[in-house]
Amino acid sequence: MATLVTFHAHPDDECIACGGVMRKAADEGHRVVLVVATRGENGEVPDGFLAEDEPLWRRRVAETHAAAEILGAERVEFLGYVDSGMMGTPANDAPGSFWTAPVEDAAQKLAAILRDESADVLTVYDDNGGYGHPDHIQVHRVGMRAAELAGTPRVYQHTINRDHMLRGMREFAAANEDPGFELPDIENETGFGKPEAVITAAVDVSAFVDHKRRAMRAHASQISEQSFFLAMPDDGFRVAFGTEWFIREGQGPGITETDLMAGL
Repeated sequence: MATLVTFHAHPDDECIACGGVMRKAADEGHRVVLVVATRGENGEVPDGFLAEDEPLWRRRVAETHAAAEILGAERVEFLGYVDSGMMGTPANDAPGSFWTAPVEDAAQKLAAILRDESADVLTVYDDNGGYGHPDHIQVHRVGMRAAELAGTPRVYQHTINRDHMLRGMREFAAANEDPGFELPDIENETGFGKPEAVITAAVDVSAFVDHKRRAMRAHASQISEQSFFLAMPDDGFRVAFGTEWFIREGQGPGITETDLMAGL
C-alpha cells in the first residue's frame, strides 16, 4: 500500500476538489494525509452562525477534521498561513498571508511532511489554481517545489475540466427552466479550469459522491444547503462531480491515467 498526500488552500477545498480520490484511496487501503495551507479566516459566514466571540477559523478547523474523517484521511495538518482572500483584495498583502509567503519557506514545511510520510503521491492545483484564487495559485507553486525537495515521485495537479463543466451546465439548464438554485457563471470566465485537451488523468469517483456530499455538509459554515453544491439533484451532482480531473507532467496527450494510485 502507498501514501497519498493531498494539499489544499482552505478548509472545504479538499472535498470539492479531491474528496473522491481521497475516499477511493482510503477504501483501497492506502494512507491518506490532508494538508491545508490556511485556516480559511476570510471565508464568509451568515450572521448569527457562529457563537458569540467564536472565531471563524476555529469552526473551519473543526469542520475540516469532520470532513477528513468522512473522506478517510488519517492525518490532518495545517501549515499555519493566513487566508489571502480573493485576488486583488487587501487581504492578499496582509501579514502572514499565504500569497506573500516565500515559496521556498512554505515548500520546506510541506516537504517535511512529505518526507515524514514517505509520500508516494501528492496532489496540488494547476498553475492558475483552478480559477485564479491567490492561495490556490500558491498551492501549485509551493506544492510543485515541495515535491522536488522531498523527491515525491508522482505529482498530480487537480484541475477543473472546463469543457465537461460547460457541457453539463448547458444540458442541465436546457432541461430545467427553473433549477431552484443559481448556476455559477463560468461561460465567460476564461481563467476557470483547463481545456479537456491538456488534462491527462480522469478518475471515476462516482461510487464516492455520497462521501463528497457528506464532507461538503461538514463544512456548513461555507457550504449551505442552498448552495450550488448541495441544492443540485443527485444525478446532476454525479455528472458534475463524479469524475476528478488532473494533469501530470510527462503524461498525455489526452487521458492516459484513471487511478492516481495505480501500481502502488
